[in-house]
Amino acid sequence: MDRQTPKNNLMDRFLNAIEKAGNKLPDPAVLFLALLLLTWLLSALLAPIDFGAIDPRTGEKLFIQNLLTGEKLADFLSRMIAVFINFPPLGVVLLAMLGVGVAEYSGYINAGLKYLLSFTPQILLTPIIILVAIVSHTAADAGYVLVIPLGGIIYYAAGRHPLAGIAATFAGVSGGFSANFIPSAIDPLLQSFTQSAAQIIDPNITLNPLNNIFFTGLSSIVVIAVGWYLTDKVIEPRLKRTTTVDENLSDLPKMEQLKPEEKTAFKIASLVMFLGLFGLFFWAYPEDSSLRSESGEITSFAAPLMRSIVPFIFLIFWIPGIIFGFLSKNYKTSADVIASMSKSMGGMSHYIVMAFFCALFIDSFAQSNIGAMIALKGASFLQSLHLPSQVTVISIVFLSAIVNLLVGSASAKWALISPIFVPMLMQLQISPDLTQAAYRVGDSVSNIITPLNPYFPLVVIYCQKYIKKTGIGTLVSIMLPYSIYLLFIWTVFLLIYWTLGIPLGLQSSYEYLP
Repeated sequence: MDRQTPKNNLMDRFLNAIEKAGNKLPDPAVLFLALLLLTWLLSALLAPIDFGAIDPRTGEKLFIQNLLTGEKLADFLSRMIAVFINFPPLGVVLLAMLGVGVAEYSGYINAGLKYLLSFTPQILLTPIIILVAIVSHTAADAGYVLVIPLGGIIYYAAGRHPLAGIAATFAGVSGGFSANFIPSAIDPLLQSFTQSAAQIIDPNITLNPLNNIFFTGLSSIVVIAVGWYLTDKVIEPRLKRTTTVDENLSDLPKMEQLKPEEKTAFKIASLVMFLGLFGLFFWAYPEDSSLRSESGEITSFAAPLMRSIVPFIFLIFWIPGIIFGFLSKNYKTSADVIASMSKSMGGMSHYIVMAFFCALFIDSFAQSNIGAMIALKGASFLQSLHLPSQVTVISIVFLSAIVNLLVGSASAKWALISPIFVPMLMQLQISPDLTQAAYRVGDSVSNIITPLNPYFPLVVIYCQKYIKKTGIGTLVSIMLPYSIYLLFIWTVFLLIYWTLGIPLGLQSSYEYLP
């Protein structure tokens, strides 16, 4: 056994303790059920208390809603099916996996990985997959259902620890959610809330939807550097010391040479894929394209293109997967295609059960207003401290990271707390652009350690493909170093960025001068 340094021993003991404690928790489905019952109990206990909080979205007092009344229980039962069916990640995951499943079980993804690994230097494997994970933000939640599982497969095929690949891509997709040099739908969404909050102080102020694009673009370098170092120097060495990948993983790719018919099939299937992508580009390019919103935008949530990302992912993998399967002789009849889709859905059965209880808990937690109350009271407390501007900005990063553990949606949190943060800092001559940038840092870094992230259970499922005993504690212990390092390094980067006066984005500023 390799000799461990005291530093490694200390870190291993700390992370092993986190993993051990976390894995003592019940199955995630049972955990979400317990959290649901706890939410009901707390809502009943806290409902009579007047916390004196004003909801900035309505201007009215915010109260904890008692979910144990007959009316609320009847409403819960009547909406149960709708809450489950409309749980945002559920349809995204299942539809994408139908297409990806065909591409995987036909051998198309396997062939693509062999080509990729044939010319990618081992030393650059980690930064490249983190970069791909960051770029995936442009396609909404596609990274969760496409890039993260591929990270595990790529590492496994390269002879590296698959959970390290999952960790690296999870860090890029979720921990680096606000790091992207390509505009995405989240930019105008957050800007709309920031502008509304700023207009409380200055009704005439307008902000550019890309007011943070330079900062988020350069932040990509920070996320890649931190993820690269941690994955290769901390996470993977620890995983090799503490975990062993299960044997007999027959469904995963092997590194045998491609047969001639497989090479031909891969080239034809990939050509079809690229032709489809080019066709999609030319469909979306015209200003009057049916894939654009009524205002001509293509990256807003109102654009049909953004709402169709997952169906496009399904088709982009499903069609080439079928072509490769038949040309390579891996598929003989159409029944083989359906069998691949059924097999991919079979692997999602545990996730579907977890998603049921997760959807009910998240909906009830939002209905109770407990998370909203914590966010408002935390923001109000920060406001009452009257800290120096630099300390206030840092505090916003840390508070946003903490609130993110309780309220998953980035837009929902910002809609709630931006009317407090933005006007408060404008009175300190800090611009709304800088306040939004600070929020985006805090909102990203704790995504990867909160089980309230609706995709967190799915990542646990990805890990269990390689190590059956993987639990919530395992994943939290793997991702915690990323969260801590990103929190501190990204915050320091923001302060240096601010000190140097580098523009945050288009038409952005650091100071608010009324």
